[in-house]
Amino acid sequence: TCFRALCCKGPPPARPEYDLVCIGLTGSGKTSLLSKLCSESPENVVSTTGFSIKAVPFQNAILNVKELGGADNIRKYWSRYYQGSQGVIFVLDSASSEDDLETARNELHSALQHPQLCTLPFLILANHQDKPAARSVQEVKKYFELEPLARGKRWILQPCSLDDMDALKESFSQLINLLEEKDHEAVRM
Repeated sequence: TCFRALCCKGPPPARPEYDLVCIGLTGSGKTSLLSKLCSESPENVVSTTGFSIKAVPFQNAILNVKELGGADNIRKYWSRYYQGSQGVIFVLDSASSEDDLETARNELHSALQHPQLCTLPFLILANHQDKPAARSVQEVKKYFELEPLARGKRWILQPCSLDDMDALKESFSQLINLLEEKDHEAVRM
């Protein structure tokens, strides 16, 4: 009976998979955050040149994240990798210089208005909250003009750092909820 109880239930239900694009400037922490979510050591992380793909497992979904390098010479090609994305992760260094923050703001504005991304859910991570120079979420929201720019869009702005994995996982859970809502909307249409 023990064998029957184990084998006859069938396979566990498949977790939905979502294809996401992860963008942000070089040094914002994209690779480190994704590596830590995949239980990899962030010690040997090297800045992404071009792109990399990681399957990030969560209890209720698998996120196939296409991380795009954030260097000047790569950002102009980001839009070539947007097709097929179901959501966007934008990572910014909340402790960066004013110049880098301005560049990040311009890149986020471009992404929020891009035809292939503008209807998708966005998770915006204000990374490096553990650094003394980090700006608060309220400061980031105001500086990035998120209220007027993203009105009518589905977005989440969350603080994060490698030191607080529970908060990071909760941010991704919220994104998964938005992705599931979008799935249900598609079924209703």
